[in-house]
Amino acid sequence: MALTDDQRRFLEERHFSVLGTINQFRAPHLTVMWYLLDGDEIVFNTKAGRKKDSNLTRDPRVSLLVYDSSGYKYLRIDGKVRIITDPQVTQADIHRLARRYHGDADAAERAIARFVTEERISYRLPTDRVYDYR
Repeated sequence: MALTDDQRRFLEERHFSVLGTINQFRAPHLTVMWYLLDGDEIVFNTKAGRKKDSNLTRDPRVSLLVYDSSGYKYLRIDGKVRIITDPQVTQADIHRLARRYHGDADAAERAIARFVTEERISYRLPTDRVYDYR
């Protein structure tokens, strides 16, 4: 199912998201994180070796909640992520995310300088299953 124009506008606004993955022993693992809408996919990124990295390598199923902190407006997107490890792509993604979430150019550049030394992983989540609570 395609995103509505209203859902697309909401996702293009700068909100935080909460990513739900499944731990090794089947317990949920939640992470507050940055995201961006790219076409009909949600893109997010992490440093290699973090818990969500190992969880998603083992089981790519996720639930991503994007919420408006001013009220009870949120979208939940469920599905399976595609994992991207190409360093050129992953660095470009984290740079886009840093610029999106750091409105100040200097702050974004400081964040990017730190990320460039890290091995990064990107994930793409199709927006096929969207639950709208707004």
